[in-house]
Amino acid sequence: METVYWWQIGIVLLLLGSPALGETIPGESLNSTQDLDLSPEIIENSPVLQRWLKEVPNVLEDIRNDPSFSTRVRLGYSQFPSTEQAGGFNIGVEDIFIGDTGLTVSGDYQSSFNGKRESFGTDLHYYIRPLGSYVNIAPVVGYRKLETDDYSTDGVNLGVRVFLVLSRTGAADVSLTQSFVSPGSSEEVGITTLSFGYAVTQNLRLSTDIQKQNARQSKDSRVGIVLEWIP
Repeated sequence: METVYWWQIGIVLLLLGSPALGETIPGESLNSTQDLDLSPEIIENSPVLQRWLKEVPNVLEDIRNDPSFSTRVRLGYSQFPSTEQAGGFNIGVEDIFIGDTGLTVSGDYQSSFNGKRESFGTDLHYYIRPLGSYVNIAPVVGYRKLETDDYSTDGVNLGVRVFLVLSRTGAADVSLTQSFVSPGSSEEVGITTLSFGYAVTQNLRLSTDIQKQNARQSKDSRVGIVLEWIP
């Protein structure tokens, strides 16, 4: 994804509003580098300005459709309070974008070191609102397998995710996901996951997961501290 330098866009917008340039509307191009009154070196080193010279884009539409969150590769430590406070690990990837649509794919694996808890699966999310929105909702459809000392189940995983973006491009966000494995069957398991993520560098984030797993046989829990890498 191309990095957008908003200060450069601000310069162009200011210049577009200048009487010396006349009225320029989205879809029109600027006549030459002289119209911008900028040195050729600045324009040569700016892909954003070069694109604006060819055609003035619809900035508001770009902001709406430019994703407010990013793909994350995850690796972390898990604690299972309901399973004798066992420690474990989790790995996964979140929101791999499929083309320019609102469809993403995610997958994860988590296990306790004592072998009493295991879970893995993959899900498709379809974000209903524009990807640039600060609040988004996505139906969840996928497959999941669960293993505990008390029960084992696997099957279709159906649910919904609510995504609140506090700061764009993965700087900070909160997500709440509610899903059901094998819904409607005697082995149905409900899974509720609350996740908080925030960036510590441009490409690294820390995330905290709180998860509840409800089955007829027992109720289980997991807390995770995860390091996330943004490709």
